[in-house]
Amino acid sequence: MPNKFVDISIFLENDVISDPPIYRPKIHYIDHQTSAPDLLGFFPGLTQSELPEGEAWSIEKIELITHNGTHLDAPYHFASTMNKGERAITIDEVPLEWCFQPGVKLDFRHFPDGYVVSAQDVADELERIGHTLSPLEIVVINTSAGKAYGDDDYVSRGCGMGYEATMYLLERGVRLTGTDGWSWDAPFIYTQEKYAKTGDPKLIWEGHKAGRDIGYCHLEKLHNLEVLPSVGFTISCFPFKIRGASAGWTRAVAILPE
Repeated sequence: MPNKFVDISIFLENDVISDPPIYRPKIHYIDHQTSAPDLLGFFPGLTQSELPEGEAWSIEKIELITHNGTHLDAPYHFASTMNKGERAITIDEVPLEWCFQPGVKLDFRHFPDGYVVSAQDVADELERIGHTLSPLEIVVINTSAGKAYGDDDYVSRGCGMGYEATMYLLERGVRLTGTDGWSWDAPFIYTQEKYAKTGDPKLIWEGHKAGRDIGYCHLEKLHNLEVLPSVGFTISCFPFKIRGASAGWTRAVAILPE
């Protein structure tokens, strides 16, 4: 039976605000003409006019952090330990079987920007879609940030997953999650406001920090989740293999039967 492939990744690009200013990617495009001197340097006596159409190659020089674009966070990103004291694994150590599993989509687009999803919210949504979680299923959350990609305020859009909501998933065997927002947690501008009022440090990055209790990975900056059904698809999200790193880029894809 043929499959339908849905690209659930964003672009790496210069002109869309997908990260705060200090972390934005920079792509320098070197076209076929600009690279000609490089090619000629390999072959003394060769002139550019002797090349077909006077062209050499096209390449790109990219300045990135491991969290640019659609990427998979390893437990090491969240803390130095996981599973209540074990050394947190890095992206090159993430079990590959975590990265190719049946997917479950939770639709949280109705929650306002900055809302912190609770365990009860997760339970209610699973009841609505009539699904019981199985170990290793990949759970992705569709937020209002998904449609905001490309807007200047993208990094401040969408709801986030709180500690209890994240633990609800992890305690049921989920080990890989994802969001179409900039972060698995609520945007920082909302957490800043709550911290200023309460002084409670437990509010900061609470969904991420659940990995200290149960190690897990999550995808950030997914896209097109609104076109997916709640269940009945598979997600492939193998990360780039970077030794000792906290994350790796991925071309995340949802696979559906036609």
